Amino acid sequence: MNPVLAARLARRTSPGGVTTSFAEHDGKIFIAQTQDCTAIAEHAKRLHNEGHHGSSEMRHAACIPDVILEKYMNDHNVTYAELMTNPEHFRRICNDPDNKMFRIWPGRI
Repeated sequence: MNPVLAARLARRTSPGGVTTSFAEHDGKIFIAQTQDCTAIAEHAKRLHNEGHHGSSEMRHAACIPDVILEKYMNDHNVTYAELMTNPEHFRRICNDPDNKMFRIWPGRI
């Protein structure tokens, strides 16, 4: 890989706290994204404890980190457009017990 390109792409962090890392091995480029989700989980817990669940007409169900959405899209071969237009995907993400720490409204979606 070009050394200048490698230096520019080695590690980038977005304003949302998602860090993208690039690596090359055997002529292949690998991309990894990480995000410290602690602050998001604490924010969701605070909103839940304060009762900010929304109204009966519009529930505030969860604060889902970007890396969780991206992992779901990769695992289920779903495009971003499909994720955003099909509510079943968010239902699955929010009801997944592994994402419980990001829930605000505790009910099943």
